[in-house]
Amino acid sequence: MTSTNYLYFIVKTKPQFPGLFNAGQICYIKESIYNKKQSVGERSPSSAKLPVFRLGSISSLDYDIEASNMDKLSAQEAELLQALPDDEERLTWFREREALQTALGLTLGTPVIVEEGGEKLRGIICYIGPITDTPLDPTSGKFFGIELQGEDRGKGHTDGSYRNTTFFACEKYSGIFAPFSRVRPVVPSSLSPSVPKHSAQTEAEGLNVGDRVTYFIDEKCRHGMVLYLQGDSVKISTDKDESGKRGGEVEVPLHEVVKGEVPAEPESMVVDSPPEEPDTEDLYTDLSVNSVVEVTLGDRNSYGIIRWIGTPLGRQEIMAGLELEEDKGVSDGTIFNERFFSCPKKRALFVKLQSCRPDSRFQSASADPCKKMPKLEETERETEHSAGKMETVPPISTEQVKHILIGRMKGIQGHCNSCYMDAALFSLFSCSSVLDSMLFKSTEPQDAPIQRTLLQDIVNPLRSKGFVEGRHIMKLRQQLLKHGYSHSFTTDEKDPEEFLTVIMHHILALDPLLKLSTGGKVQESYCYQIFLDQNRLLLPTVQQLLEHSFHTAALKLAEAPSCLILQMPRFGKKFKMFDKIIPSLELDITDLLCEGPQQCMLCGDLAELECSDCFKESLFSHTGFKIFCGKCSTQVHSHPQRRSHQPTALDIPKAYLASSNPHTLIRDKLELFAVLCIETSHYVSFIKHGPNSNDWIFFDSMADRQGESDGFNIPEVHACPEVGTYLEMSIAELANQVPRDMKGVAKRLFCDAYMYLYQSPSMCLYR
Repeated sequence: MTSTNYLYFIVKTKPQFPGLFNAGQICYIKESIYNKKQSVGERSPSSAKLPVFRLGSISSLDYDIEASNMDKLSAQEAELLQALPDDEERLTWFREREALQTALGLTLGTPVIVEEGGEKLRGIICYIGPITDTPLDPTSGKFFGIELQGEDRGKGHTDGSYRNTTFFACEKYSGIFAPFSRVRPVVPSSLSPSVPKHSAQTEAEGLNVGDRVTYFIDEKCRHGMVLYLQGDSVKISTDKDESGKRGGEVEVPLHEVVKGEVPAEPESMVVDSPPEEPDTEDLYTDLSVNSVVEVTLGDRNSYGIIRWIGTPLGRQEIMAGLELEEDKGVSDGTIFNERFFSCPKKRALFVKLQSCRPDSRFQSASADPCKKMPKLEETERETEHSAGKMETVPPISTEQVKHILIGRMKGIQGHCNSCYMDAALFSLFSCSSVLDSMLFKSTEPQDAPIQRTLLQDIVNPLRSKGFVEGRHIMKLRQQLLKHGYSHSFTTDEKDPEEFLTVIMHHILALDPLLKLSTGGKVQESYCYQIFLDQNRLLLPTVQQLLEHSFHTAALKLAEAPSCLILQMPRFGKKFKMFDKIIPSLELDITDLLCEGPQQCMLCGDLAELECSDCFKESLFSHTGFKIFCGKCSTQVHSHPQRRSHQPTALDIPKAYLASSNPHTLIRDKLELFAVLCIETSHYVSFIKHGPNSNDWIFFDSMADRQGESDGFNIPEVHACPEVGTYLEMSIAELANQVPRDMKGVAKRLFCDAYMYLYQSPSMCLYR
């Protein structure tokens, strides 16, 4: 930062200090000393000598230089000149006063031409300032950090960093640091300090030769390409002229040109008068600033929020300034050389208000889709009306995830403490079909509306469009409330397992997912809560937690489940038993089954005995029940420390033992397809949607919010490949990971897991 307590000079002619000062050297002196020199008997200021310091020198000595040998500089001029490589070049560019003055007008966001390697490259100024630290000097050289644009991307030498310090961010080899001598604004006249601040050129949205533009002639919207810029006008090669013919050139005032193409609407962007249709204003009279809307651009709909409504430049047509969800706009909130609102670049679009429609994703004419939820009777009539024409939709495949699910306003929209239900439903049905049977099984007449809502209003829209409106989740909650299962289903937060048990057991009467065998009896359940009597594990996997829990409770699986829902060990929702839990991508349940052939853990032959006393001996294996064939069991238990163990016989099917043909033992495994996590009473979910290590997505039904108490939540789904990177680490590497330093959302998966969902690959409905 330049100190204001110093005065700066440039040496015009070489003084008497050979090798120390050259013509073009930048010097400085404290302002107080300079003033003192001028006031104490210095009758001839031009011949006076000033004790100046050399800028950029490691010496702390000052030198007396005649004032007549130097020209005064402003602090800003000194910064610009100091960035040049040598004194001779500084003096040359000092004498180019026009170039120096133009450089003083360069600002962030200015489109420029930069000379690099003999080429003239197009770019945008993203940084202005020093790139080296000079602690002994009051100022440093000022450089311009430029992000190259268009075809010139990749012709630079940096990503916005210099000597391990980042000054701005851009793609690799698409940035350049340059002194002002190599930088020229695209429209030089707009950057002169004498030009008014709000000149037309300053707000020309950085037009360059070759840019596609929208321009207006006789209040009609046209498209073309910039041929050249001259003063206050632009020469454009037209797509169509005034007669509708293609080709030709036209010169248009700069203030009538907007960079980028305003996509085609049903009619031109600005017309003399609205079409004569009955009650057209009824389509948009309820729209206002902050309304969420959609517009048809070309062959697709785009969504955004109204940030401004009015009539720019005195035009009669009422227009709306939209901030779009995607980079499909033409500016950052300016049009006709005037700023109406602010938003990120390429997010602003100005259209006729009558071209806007309420966002159909909310099915509401209000900017507030959640404030007034429809009555239960109305939504049930809607579902019953469409029941005959709804079709089943298979889960989203790995290839479809990016196109259907990824983005803002994707997934299930949260409303009023619904995150537990949003995360559970998204996990079960977005990319898996393992529980689709509950959508089609026969049910009691009084429960049919809930099943229809689940299938037609939630699962099918999620899989076909990637989005479920919050009102449909509220409808499901209202139906559950009507059935009398809880008086607070529409208002309070619940546990996912409570909701799933109500839906699967009480409403749809789904057969229990889990059958547990203990002491010769079979218990049935929909979820399994992991309990541990003693915590001897430091960084456990899900496989280890399940095995230790089964061992502690003396449990076995009566049969292999199609879907296994595991709740992680906790002391209530707020207190975790483990700082981190490693997800097991596969869950080997072979040794957890109470029936069926199993392998000896030592030799691989048919196992006959199991020893619970050996379970915690890490000599054999850190995971898995300890089962042996007769021969290996005898050898293992011949050791003095294990002679007191009491192995028990395994239940092996008689038909298997009676067969004389050799059998290949196949291990039963389940695959992980989703994880629910909780942090500060808010549920989110991770989905493993494909076979690759990076096939992970993260869903949050309340990722963002539009408006305050009368606003609505914005759900979001995004890829999180960083999860796969951590899962490929060794146990030691994972143990050393500091949660707050873990990349992306990985910390939430490893540290906040609440419920793991596994499925049998052979029992999914659509496989």
